Amino acid sequence: MQILHFILDTIKDHFSHHIVFSVGILLFTGYFFGKLANKIKLPSITGHIVAGLVLGESVLHMIPHSVAIQLNSVTEIALGLIAITIGAEFNLKRLKKTGSTILLITLFESFFAFIAVFSTLTLFGLDIRYALLLGAIATATAPAATVIIIKELRARGSFIDHLYGVVAFDDSICVLLFSIVFAIVTPLLLGGAATGSGIALGIVHAIKELFFSALIGLIAGIIFHVIARNKHKSNEILIIAVAVIFLTLSIAVALELSLLISNMVLGAVLVNLSPNNRRIFHVLEPITPPVFALFFILAGTELNLHVFSQPQVIVMGLLYLAARFAGKYSGAYTASILTSAPPLIRKYLGFCLFPQAGVAIGLVLFMQTSPVLATMPDAVNEMLVLIVNVVLFSIFINELVGPSITRFGIKRGVALNE
Repeated sequence: MQILHFILDTIKDHFSHHIVFSVGILLFTGYFFGKLANKIKLPSITGHIVAGLVLGESVLHMIPHSVAIQLNSVTEIALGLIAITIGAEFNLKRLKKTGSTILLITLFESFFAFIAVFSTLTLFGLDIRYALLLGAIATATAPAATVIIIKELRARGSFIDHLYGVVAFDDSICVLLFSIVFAIVTPLLLGGAATGSGIALGIVHAIKELFFSALIGLIAGIIFHVIARNKHKSNEILIIAVAVIFLTLSIAVALELSLLISNMVLGAVLVNLSPNNRRIFHVLEPITPPVFALFFILAGTELNLHVFSQPQVIVMGLLYLAARFAGKYSGAYTASILTSAPPLIRKYLGFCLFPQAGVAIGLVLFMQTSPVLATMPDAVNEMLVLIVNVVLFSIFINELVGPSITRFGIKRGVALNE
């Protein structure tokens, strides 16, 4: 045991502050924890989060908080990649084919989840400003677990078509709603109480932020299309893609705009300008696994076990989970009735919307590290840390039980007997 402590202390003293070493040890440990999670039938993301927790200051102290802060750019890059992928789902031809049913279900389940979490947490005494942020984050759903379970069950049919459509648009609505709420709440955090004039100023600020963020994405998408349309080599396309994404998100951050909206619009512009631009997303696929893995592992380092021992975090986390699921299910159920969707969709689609991971993690980390909030009072920063831990706690629970709930919903929704 003493030898192990000596080795860990030596590593911490001589290597842990080196940024490249930190990235290497995070990815190396995250890989093995991800494989271990798969062995016990859990998503690899659960292993990545646990790896970050173990390496972070809560357990082994291998990765100092200062290093985690230096790696904030990884969060921005991961969010940029997630946003451009979400934007690629806004294919106008596909939207015409799917019709209004999927869109209405998505709008209802997102809005109901937002209202349920916001009203529940406010009722239990949380400041309205932070309840708004948590309500917006609650609308996100993780599509990865759903897609994997569908493939495992080899499920097909109308239920699956509707489910694919909802999870594709869900995070888009979440990103849009969060951007609006964040723009409204930011001046309220700076100015104190949530007054009518403060909310009005927040709405105006939100409109401006959305417009200019979208404008950056539009310009970037057109420029990208013009440059890449005659390029056929994958390496050239990859270089251009990384350059445009990095420039788009950095310009948005520098101008204190939404890098999420900018990159989402960038993705939407590309897929609608030409179907050949789909190759851009295929070229990007090989670089996403290490970025996303590091993204989730860093999220694990943000976990503070001391905070998790506080009853407030546990209670708020459980309230958040219960309210979110109730909102998702009731919203999907209500919209299915209004659109006369088949009974199986009405009864079981809501069960498939429980998982929450990537986008939600990205939003809380984006919120915590945003330059706009850098000058906030200590009391505000403490509440933001609390929100981060509440969401990460709920996501950890989500990753443990979410896949099983989704599997139940899919099997019942497509009437599988296995």
